[in-house]
Parts: sequence; C-alpha cells; structure tokens
Amino acid sequence: MQFKAFTIAALVASAAAKQRCAAPAPTEQQIEASRQMKIQEDNYAAVAGESMHIQATINTNVYWHVIASARTVAAGWLSNATLDAQLDVLNEAYAPHGISFNDAGRDWTINSNWAQDGAELAMKKALRKGTYKDVNVYFVPTLDAFGYAYLPDSVSTGSNAFYRDGCTILSSTVPGGSETNFNLGYTVVHEVGHWLGLLHTFEGGCSGSGDMVSDTPAERSQASGCPVGRDTCSGGGVDPIHNYMDYSDDPCYEEFTAGQQTRMYSQWNTYRA
Repeated sequence: MQFKAFTIAALVASAAAKQRCAAPAPTEQQIEASRQMKIQEDNYAAVAGESMHIQATINTNVYWHVIASARTVAAGWLSNATLDAQLDVLNEAYAPHGISFNDAGRDWTINSNWAQDGAELAMKKALRKGTYKDVNVYFVPTLDAFGYAYLPDSVSTGSNAFYRDGCTILSSTVPGGSETNFNLGYTVVHEVGHWLGLLHTFEGGCSGSGDMVSDTPAERSQASGCPVGRDTCSGGGVDPIHNYMDYSDDPCYEEFTAGQQTRMYSQWNTYRA
C-alpha cells in the first residue's frame, strides 16, 4: 500500500471533495443490457404512445445494518428514530413511481474494521438477509465516498456477487447527520437507484446514448452544488441536476423521470422479481 504525504490544507480539501458515489462502473454486459432495455422501451413508447409498465408496483423489503466502532453517533451508531426517518425519505422519493420499501429488520454491530468498510465480503456474509429482491443497506462511519451500490445482474444465490449486493452508506449522510449539504438521507435514495438498475445521469457524457434513458438530458459530467441552468451538452435540454442520479447536493435533489421509472421496472423484472 502506498501512502501520500498531505498538508493540513490538502487534508481539508480532500475531505471537502469526498466523492458522492463510489459505485463500480457498469460492465460492458450491464451497459449492453441497459441498451437493449432502452430499445424495447422506446419501441413500446413509439407504438403505444406511453411509457411501458411491466409491473404495476414494486414492493420489497429493506434490511438495515448499522456498523459502528463504538456506541456513539460519532462512531457511527444510529438510533431507531434515525432509521425511521431514513425509511420515510426512501419511501417518499420512490412513492410517485409505485415503489415501496418495508422495514424487514435492523441490527447493530460494533466492529472497528467493518466500520471502515474493511472486509466487505466477510461483513456482508455475516449480516446479509433475504433474497436478491431484498435490499440490504449497510451504514458505516468511515468511507471514501458517501456511498456505493451494485447494479443488478444475473447472479446465483450464495455466490460472492449475491452477498456483495446491496448499498453501503456513510452514516453521517442520514437525515439530520453531520455531513453538510448531504444530510437529508438522499444518499440512500441515490444508491438504491443503482440497486434498481439506474446509471448516473452523466454516464456516457454527451454521447447520444448517455445513461440509456431517453428522457434524461445528456450531461457531460457530474454536477456539484445546485447549478441551476447548467447545460454541458448542446441540445436536449439543461442538465438534470435535480435528478437523484446526478451528484448534486441533497437539497437540490427532487426527482426520477418517467423513463427512469420504466427502467427500474425493466431491471426489476429481469433480475430481481
């Protein structure tokens, strides 16, 4: 392992520039799967004149796992009230799209290594619950980003990919957390969007395919803050800075599009249903 020397100023700058999301880049196979879904969805819309809805609603379980280094908020310990608030934020964001989450269980673990996102696979093998259609959310107090998650894929129950599935979240981003501008609980909303198969809005930059969803305007790069009117790609409209799958601050987040709703249902029906 290599270590870099940081000045105090560099450390402060590094902390301020913490990455919004560290989700693994989609594989070529995952991009191709999204491309094929886009073709199917667009063809349906052209014929039927409306968005394709494969399933009327999605209702699934969410398991909450709090991993801390001690029983204090600073060490990552979250209360039941905080988890209640986080569940409310998650359901409020997805309710307009017919998607809901049931609180299926909560557990608390004190483990200094796991609290730093160490031994990810071992931690998840010890804690994960449910099937591939149940979302497991792991809160940790130390993380290089605000969160990360894995896109749905063809996996076998009991495989390493099955156990890795889920969302890992920096605990200070929960509602009322200490992460300035990122403490409304929308990091969970963003990462669950990946879990449901959505790519970042800026995926692919200004290319015609972008994030493989037709009604999200192309975006050259991720947004930061809330840059109203930002337009980094010519044609197609201003950047979707209010979209949950961009990198904007929490107060800027407002929506998923109808096309993203359709994509989440396509992904769900293909991989998780």
